[in-house]
Amino acid sequence: MFGIFLLGGCTLLSEEKIKLRDLDFTVLGEEKIPEQLRDIIDEKKAQPFQITYTDNVNLYICIGYGEQETGGYSIAVNELYLTDTNIIVNASLLGPEASDRESPAPSCPYIVIKTEYLEQTVTFE
Repeated sequence: MFGIFLLGGCTLLSEEKIKLRDLDFTVLGEEKIPEQLRDIIDEKKAQPFQITYTDNVNLYICIGYGEQETGGYSIAVNELYLTDTNIIVNASLLGPEASDRESPAPSCPYIVIKTEYLEQTVTFE
């Protein structure tokens, strides 16, 4: 009976990952981020963070990588898709070019992804 329970649990987890569709999104520049969200990011950006924010029209998914030693970092959105129960987001921090590493100024790279407002929970991978 114990083994059946585990098997059932594994099945449930795999069902959550079935992609229904990719989500359209826009990566926002700082000037396009809602002011209240920008204030929240400013408070959190020195440390790694993952937050969501909504204005009941759009969903904003924010990922920050904390303070880095130099500037020149970028962030790639690898996946953003909908499952039955979740919105899955996967992003990666990309290192600076060799010329950007020479800049001694630290940076706090983050990304704000704007997509349609959905009720599902956002899962960061």
